[in-house]
Amino acid sequence: MNSIIRIAVQKSGRLSDDSLSLIKECGIKFYNGTGKLKSTSTNFPIEFLFLRDDDIPGYVSDGVADLGIVGENELVEKDREVGILKRLGFSKCRLSLAIPKGEHYENVSYFEGKSLATSYPKILGDYLRSKNINAEIHEISGSVEIAPSIGLAEGICDIVSSGSTLMMNGLKEVEEIFKSEAVLIANKFLSEEKLAIVDKLLFRINAVQKGKSNKYVLLNAPNESLEKIISLIPGMRSPTILPLAQEGWSSVHSVLSEDQFWENIEELRAAGAEGILVVPIEKMVI
Repeated sequence: MNSIIRIAVQKSGRLSDDSLSLIKECGIKFYNGTGKLKSTSTNFPIEFLFLRDDDIPGYVSDGVADLGIVGENELVEKDREVGILKRLGFSKCRLSLAIPKGEHYENVSYFEGKSLATSYPKILGDYLRSKNINAEIHEISGSVEIAPSIGLAEGICDIVSSGSTLMMNGLKEVEEIFKSEAVLIANKFLSEEKLAIVDKLLFRINAVQKGKSNKYVLLNAPNESLEKIISLIPGMRSPTILPLAQEGWSSVHSVLSEDQFWENIEELRAAGAEGILVVPIEKMVI
């Protein structure tokens, strides 16, 4: 019987959308209709489990799922024995302390002897202990922002993306205590057959992510400026140089990070580069 791996993915929300988008960009086909809790790929040996995000670390740790895509905040909070295979770079957020916006705040000692509401008691407790702060922690699930206004707590610790939800509830962010992003996690006791499939999946993920962070650059340059231009866009190994029909000119092709290109754009133009094209890369295998 051929091996197949199971991957747990959040069943709804931004993390789910980003995770499934990445998987589809890897060329893996599957159906995930509304309300569907399980699906099998038609062209890759992988089965999907669509779960609550806070259940994913446990499913992977217990071996029900081989892999999982989950926010690092949920992984650390649940404190389960799994391995992090890759940080995925999307669904970034932060876990922060917030207090009523009319309160004066200088430093974290503000919370000494006070009460805090949160859905992340472990992360918050670890942070407070690291700062030698004694505070009461109220664990609640959902609607954490309302806690100060109803007298349940004097501050909160919650996930922040833009900060707009805090503002709407009369709160201000005062301390960032944890940065989070999506991570690919794995059960620590996978068979050699399953590890081989995981390696193939990671190969595809790396190719997609390399493509997103790099661009294919084409430009025309006078031959007397080629040495200078090559020094500005070295590419993966070295640029490809092709002669143009117009004598004394060449076409330069290279792959480089978008940031690196924009840092050098003015120098390229000053060196005589013309007709510069920057083209997205769908996949990049190195």
